[in-house]
Amino acid sequence: MRKIVHRHLGKVVAGAAIAVAGTAVMVGITLPGTAGADDTAGDNASQAAQQAAQGQGAAAVPPGVVEEAPSEGDKGTGNDPLTDDEMDRAAKLAASPQMRNAGENVEGDRGPQRVGVDLAEPEADELDAPSAPRRAEVTFYDYKADALVTRTVNLDTGKIEQTVTEHGVQPPLSRAEYTEAAKLLIADPLGAGMKADFKDATGKELTSPDQLLLNGAVYRAAPGAQPAVLDKCGEHRCVRLFPKVKNGPWIDARSFVIDLSARKVAKLDIG
Repeated sequence: MRKIVHRHLGKVVAGAAIAVAGTAVMVGITLPGTAGADDTAGDNASQAAQQAAQGQGAAAVPPGVVEEAPSEGDKGTGNDPLTDDEMDRAAKLAASPQMRNAGENVEGDRGPQRVGVDLAEPEADELDAPSAPRRAEVTFYDYKADALVTRTVNLDTGKIEQTVTEHGVQPPLSRAEYTEAAKLLIADPLGAGMKADFKDATGKELTSPDQLLLNGAVYRAAPGAQPAVLDKCGEHRCVRLFPKVKNGPWIDARSFVIDLSARKVAKLDIG
């Protein structure tokens, strides 16, 4: 067994990655169709519109904005894995304006955090149908509501067929979430040991997650096993990071938990 060298709070681990059990969950809406407008109007309406366009209307109403449908791009067939174009299109269709305005991502910006896009299973009556529609399940984590939202998108019609919203369900973390967790740990006083280990290994200061290779696992609270600040982990989205120096050793950060929902860092007593 390779040795773990205890140097700082962060600890450097030379060799293989550290395996820590995490929780992963799989899960699975309807986009309104485009609405047409009647082009016929009387002379008075035409004059009013012309005046409004020239800034002469007393209460001119700006025209509505209709979002352009995303390009279909390259498409797969049957049970083929989703193409990059299909994944991008599904994500754009699933992220409705209402969702983008109401949700919040891992950085606290508007719009929920996209977690994954996967090919959906066909319906039971479509299993042997050669022309069965391809569907994608797009998963978001809304940090404002601490909710997992999964939308099933029909890639043939462009419509959202189902929405499932769940609380307390924690899917595997996205790359953006690992990055934000590392950013919070680097900025926190508890990250001092990890930064010291990085400097020992590289001779450089650790200032950005871009200097690390990041992996990790979802952390769920266990009664009496963590400080009170982490009691909501599971309801909140929390992560334990497994950082690695690029072209260098692993840094043992197992004792640290980053609560991405509360944007706090805490240390476990794991001996």
